[in-house]
Amino acid sequence: MKKIILLLSAALVVVACSKAGKGEYMISGTAKGIENGKTVILETQDETGMLVAKDTVKVENGKFEMKGKISETAFYSIKLEGAQAPIAFILEEGEEVTIEVNKDSIQKSKVSGTYNNDEYVKFTEELAKIQKKLVDFQTKNTPAMQAAQQTKDTVAITKLMQEFGKIQQEVGEASKAKYLTYAETHPKSFISVLILQGMLNDPSTDVKKAEAMFNELEEKIQNTKPGKAVKEALAKMKSVPAAPAMGGGAK
Repeated sequence: MKKIILLLSAALVVVACSKAGKGEYMISGTAKGIENGKTVILETQDETGMLVAKDTVKVENGKFEMKGKISETAFYSIKLEGAQAPIAFILEEGEEVTIEVNKDSIQKSKVSGTYNNDEYVKFTEELAKIQKKLVDFQTKNTPAMQAAQQTKDTVAITKLMQEFGKIQQEVGEASKAKYLTYAETHPKSFISVLILQGMLNDPSTDVKKAEAMFNELEEKIQNTKPGKAVKEALAKMKSVPAAPAMGGGAK
């Protein structure tokens, strides 16, 4: 009985400590080395794709905190005053996101605290490994390409472009396979519905397979804006009649 009471007490403490309630979001950030008063802006995209500010706070003693209302899971970003790039992450209802700002390299800032953000970090890291071959080729051969262009060495230029094209195709195919495998195996992930949304822009996509993948997604993910867009797109694609078979001309 004492064990049950202790467990219930622990559960109550966890609930009491949760800073984000239903319909709310919470962002806790650390910004070591950032001077007091620096502005942090929370941004998201509106219906037209334009960035709009949702909240603005100031850094105080190397920390900042944001709290507000949110109705569904979506991509957001924070922009620190003076930083060259924003920090992208996924904001979720009832969840607290933790952001550790790296003042020396914003790209190395860390986001954690929720399932979707942990998945986003892992996914981008795995994708970067796949695309490293292409990045390495560009880094290694950019000086050679510049030299060939200056001397108008068309043979060297053609060779480099052919090699680049081959690697680009390999990386593209590997990346596409990664996207597909991820979406098929992560029905609870917000990234999966974004992948499906992108797939439907490809004319070669198997609509039946895409629909089956969508139906496997968690209901919460299906009901996000991207999820509703995918559902609508699938309905339109299914309503389009198949093109008539070629051949069999008039007699």
